[in-house]
Amino acid sequence: MASAAIFSSLRRRRSPSLESFLAPVELSDAALVQTLASVSTDLVSCFSAKSLFFQRRNSLSLIRKIELFSVLLEYLRDSGSGSSLSSTAVVCFKELYLLLYRSKILLDYCTQSSKLWLLIQNRSISGHFHDLNQEISTLLDVFPLDVLELSEDVREQTELMQKQARKARLFIDKNDEALRVRFFSFLDEFEKGRIPSLEELRLFFVENLGIKDARSCRTEIEFLEEQIVNHEGDVEPTASVLNGFVAITRYCRFLLFGFATDKVELQFESQKKPRKGLITREIADTFITIPKDFCCPISLDLMRDPVIISTGQTYDRSSISRWVEEGHCTCPKTGQMLTNSRLVPNRALRNLIVQWCTAHGMPYEPPENIDSSAEAFSAALPTKAALEANRATAALLIQQLADGSQVAKTIAAREIRLLAKTGKENRAFIAEAGAIPHLHKLLSSTNPIAQENSVTAMLNLSIYDKNKSRIMDEDGCLGSIVEVLRLGLTIEARENAAATLFSLSAVHDYKTRIADERGAVEALAGLLKVGTPRGKKDAVTALFNLSTHTENCARMIEAGAVTALVVALGNEVVAEEAAGALALIVRQPIGSEAVGKEEMAVAGLIGMMRCGTPRGKENAVAALLELCRSGGLAATERVLRAPALAGLLQTLLFTGTKRARRKAASLARVFRKCENYALHFGGLGAGYAFAGNSTTSRDSSFVGDVSVAMSISVPVL
Repeated sequence: MASAAIFSSLRRRRSPSLESFLAPVELSDAALVQTLASVSTDLVSCFSAKSLFFQRRNSLSLIRKIELFSVLLEYLRDSGSGSSLSSTAVVCFKELYLLLYRSKILLDYCTQSSKLWLLIQNRSISGHFHDLNQEISTLLDVFPLDVLELSEDVREQTELMQKQARKARLFIDKNDEALRVRFFSFLDEFEKGRIPSLEELRLFFVENLGIKDARSCRTEIEFLEEQIVNHEGDVEPTASVLNGFVAITRYCRFLLFGFATDKVELQFESQKKPRKGLITREIADTFITIPKDFCCPISLDLMRDPVIISTGQTYDRSSISRWVEEGHCTCPKTGQMLTNSRLVPNRALRNLIVQWCTAHGMPYEPPENIDSSAEAFSAALPTKAALEANRATAALLIQQLADGSQVAKTIAAREIRLLAKTGKENRAFIAEAGAIPHLHKLLSSTNPIAQENSVTAMLNLSIYDKNKSRIMDEDGCLGSIVEVLRLGLTIEARENAAATLFSLSAVHDYKTRIADERGAVEALAGLLKVGTPRGKKDAVTALFNLSTHTENCARMIEAGAVTALVVALGNEVVAEEAAGALALIVRQPIGSEAVGKEEMAVAGLIGMMRCGTPRGKENAVAALLELCRSGGLAATERVLRAPALAGLLQTLLFTGTKRARRKAASLARVFRKCENYALHFGGLGAGYAFAGNSTTSRDSSFVGDVSVAMSISVPVL
């Protein structure tokens, strides 16, 4: 299992020279010897003692054996003895080729992995070297030395290697093992609430491991995080334990190396990779060409491993696992409670995605072990050691937010943003330690990176419900978030400010406060019109939340939100939520009047009934129904004159969701009451009966018949 993990890790890291190793095809004897001689010589030249920090003795022992094989192969090549080999010799040389291939994988692993990872895996990797030595010993035992024409010295060297391989035992370096045990002891100390001293940590990280600056420390952290994500439980230690090591290393990074040394790194922050889990610009540019059902409702990306949860909704495995890890126990799309943690692979949908990608020339790389029988979420619960280390790190960061230089404050904001990405515990103690007032001050920074990180940290903290009140109660904080939304120095800052407002507006009492904040609704409407796909999604979800409060209707009309929502009906990425918001707004007479004045409103909603998602069609027909009910005869006649409406209603009555059928039946009933249109819509009788809903009054719940989920996922960034 661990051997497979090593190969998998190297394949993910795409070692440049790994691809040169291919299984030998039908080569002539001379060509086979020539190939093996070249490969073994290259291996010896590639690896040296200076490039190995751990596993030095095991690595050097393996390299020496490869070097002796190289001598033997070069002699056969140069003497011409390798041009005619026995069948036994050919089989042995092909086996040798595979052993050289595996040797390169293992040596690559030891030179490319981080120091901490090699330390954690010390015993396991030592076992792999031993296994490889045993296979070399077995090969040499059956190697036909007697039939090969070798010089005396080459034969003696080969026989000596054979004897040494037989005597070799598992070797675990005592010094390396002592360091590994010390690293694990740090976990125990943090678990017990005792933070190791500065001297202890400096001795371990700087003196013993040679991790001498913040950049090296960050590289170690990123490598450990990569193992947590990629291996998904197929190696030891568990992800929870690795999270503890990450937390300790992050704490040491700031304790030992401070903040100023990271200044160079900040210069590249504006060129960072696209936000993980969110739609990238490249995908956004072609988003309309990807069937929406193939995209994960959380990440908006093409699903690689679609799975079904207990509510019947489908998500990409990595996205829904991350959602649950963040502490949620509801379905992101429907808001229903999850009755169990089972993830059932949606193989039918995955096959359709594969076929679609093949037909359109799109790359599709399914994740490892896609058909795994594991049924539980793979989220790693934080250990007490990780929590204590993160708490200590947060104290260092907040101190820098309060008293540090501008560079230090910027770095601290970024790290608080990262700490707050996962776990309600992290979000809780960061806020409790006093981070929010300092992040608030940083929102007005003239440094684009500082502003972006501070507003994103605020967003991540706001996901924890108790922190919403802390943010709203911080004097002037809401206004500062709105200012970033209006005039933020980067598009990411403006989008994340919109997402923060959406998160805060989950509390009903805050909806009017947000809407009444000067410029808030105007800025959301503007972002919905001209933002990136991600920004439009952030804006429309915030506007939807605000529209669920009846007192916000007039304010949203005044701020131009209705016009923006109508325009958004033509954008597949946000049309579903826009229709849901309009369905709420038109419940009030002033709302229906405002929507009725929009030339493209009815046409946009009709278009959604024709081409939208099932949930989008629900919202569209609900909006049209409310427009007829609240807008009077003029609005009703305007809806009735829409081309092809009768046919679309007929289709919804038979093929729509339960809620869509109910709304379509109610709308058909409205039309049948209009004398001038009774004949035209008379054919809807059968469909009306099929809908099975005889209730003519409105639903008692204000938001109940708008099917956009109230618990739309707040992205952590």
